[in-house]
Amino acid sequence: MTNSLNWLVRMMTDLETNIVSVERVIEYSEIPKEADWHKGPIRPPRNWPNQGQVTFDHYATRYRPGLNLVLDDVCFTTQAAEKLGIVGRTGAGKSSMTLALFRLIEAASGRIVIDEVDISQIGLYQLRSKLTILPQDPVIFSGSLRMNLDPFERYTDEEIWQALAHSHLRDFVEGLPAGLSYECGEGGQNLSVGQRQLVCLARTLLRKTKILVLDEATAAVDLETDDLIQSTIRKEFSDCMVLTIAHRINTIMDSDRVMVLDSGKLREIDSPSNLLSDKNSMFYALAKDAGIASS
Repeated sequence: MTNSLNWLVRMMTDLETNIVSVERVIEYSEIPKEADWHKGPIRPPRNWPNQGQVTFDHYATRYRPGLNLVLDDVCFTTQAAEKLGIVGRTGAGKSSMTLALFRLIEAASGRIVIDEVDISQIGLYQLRSKLTILPQDPVIFSGSLRMNLDPFERYTDEEIWQALAHSHLRDFVEGLPAGLSYECGEGGQNLSVGQRQLVCLARTLLRKTKILVLDEATAAVDLETDDLIQSTIRKEFSDCMVLTIAHRINTIMDSDRVMVLDSGKLREIDSPSNLLSDKNSMFYALAKDAGIASS
């Protein structure tokens, strides 16, 4: 009797597990597909974008139909090679702006224009291959260091070593017995957090597109690594438009302009010095909380 009861319980448990698997398959099959990967109504020039000018034209978006807007009527235009910092409290819409730029979420209204091309009118590959992001959580694949830096084998060893030098990793890699063939563990587990982010920086330097997005890229690293990354970006991406989502206010103090978001709306946009000179500004309040602005 006891064995029969145990068998019945085990069978019901297995059935419940299998039903959950079916539910997940159905859920994944009903996820809306992204836009076409290669084709779009228009095809941008081969050298697009050559300036890196980004315009959010009365742009609004939400994560799913029926949810509240995470960006609401955002309007601004960057200049070529401008360094624009984005700040705001948690939930202000900073990361949503990055998702919108890469079209991971689509517009509810308005549009995003890069060098006079509406990004909703081109294929996703044509868009995403021309943008570079350095995220907060570094992505490292299981495989050699060279594969992590150049997964599609587009660059020479000389170019890779140059990128490692600019990202302050050359001495470390030269000291490894296997060099570029060094095997990175799953998720880069045999590298420190700072080294993982510097590997991602080297990968970014190899691609070097006209538009670079830093999504709180230095939030998880120490101040020394933060300084290395910031100095490299200032030097190597001086002719690129750099959009920096800031976790530490001091990392965007040398930006040309700073944008302050609040509840998905653009509240302020001006140079850091002008915003700090107004003690009633939201940026001044954020800087004061961070200990940058004096009371």
